[in-house]
Amino acid sequence: MLHLLSLHYTAPEQATEPFVPGHVAYLERHHQDGTFLVSGQTVPTSIGGVIIAHGVDRSTIEQITSQDPFVVNNVAEYTITTITPGRVHPALSSVLTPGC
Repeated sequence: MLHLLSLHYTAPEQATEPFVPGHVAYLERHHQDGTFLVSGQTVPTSIGGVIIAHGVDRSTIEQITSQDPFVVNNVAEYTITTITPGRVHPALSSVLTPGC
């Protein structure tokens, strides 16, 4: 399964600043374990960010997102969209094979 994680600030962007180091460590941990494929801020940054995740089921990704320091500290929330990949660009096929 593939998950599109949309992070939306629920507080002013400045309120997130104390939690940025923990959020970055959270991102790094899940990039290193292979769950997060892509992550980045939105443009404009005041909206939040987006993550593309794979290799785990819906309940696991819900648990992972609940551990983000931004969520734990009530300055952001996630909207999770789970996708079953249909057509995949050949450059991504080795990562996004059916059943991921």
